[in-house]
Amino acid sequence: MVMPIDRESLVNMLRNPGVPSSDFDLNRAFQPKSTTPLRPAGVLIPIRETSEGLRLILTKRSSALKHHPGQIAFPGGRVDPGDRNHIDAALREAHEEIGLPAAQVEVLGELPTHQTVTQFEMFPVLGWVSGDFTAVAELGEVSEIFDVPLAHVLNPENFRIQSRRWRGQMRSFYTVPYGPYYIWGATARILRGLAERAVQA
Repeated sequence: MVMPIDRESLVNMLRNPGVPSSDFDLNRAFQPKSTTPLRPAGVLIPIRETSEGLRLILTKRSSALKHHPGQIAFPGGRVDPGDRNHIDAALREAHEEIGLPAAQVEVLGELPTHQTVTQFEMFPVLGWVSGDFTAVAELGEVSEIFDVPLAHVLNPENFRIQSRRWRGQMRSFYTVPYGPYYIWGATARILRGLAERAVQA
C-alpha cells in the first residue's frame, strides 16, 4: 500500500541508498560487451505541488533526436565540460528543455544510477519545484511537456512488464502508462525504483 506522499516523505524515501539499475535488469542475457566508459547524464525528476496534488513533470522527446526519439523522458542530458557535476547538468538541461529556472528547484536528493542500452549512465536527481513557471519546450529536443499524478507512478500496481523486438531480439522492459502517454524503458525503470521505496516508506 502506498502511503500519502508529501515533501517530507519524499526526503525520507531517499534515505535508503538503494542499488543501481539498468536497461538489462530484465534482459540479463544481453549484457553489453563493450568496455567503453559510460557517458554520464544528469536527469531531473521534477515534482510540484498543485491543487490536484503532487504532479511529476515529464517530456516527450523530439522524433528527430538520435537517442530515444519520441520517448517519454525526464528533463536532462549529458554532463557537459562546463557543468560542475551531474546535478548541475540536470538543472541546466531542465532550464534549457522546459524553461524551469534552477532557482525554483530544491534538490531533495538522488536516486541510484541507471545504465541505458545506449551506454549512458543516468544520475536521477529528485527536485521539488516551488512557485509557478511557464513551461517552454526546446523544440529541437522536446515535442511536448506534460505532467502526471505522482501517486500514479508511485503505485507498483500500475507497472507492467512488456516485450518488443529490438535489433532482432526480444527485450523486456517496464511500463507505467498514463492516459495517452506510454511511459516505458529507462524512465519507467527509474520510477519503478521510486515506487518500491514508496511502498517501503
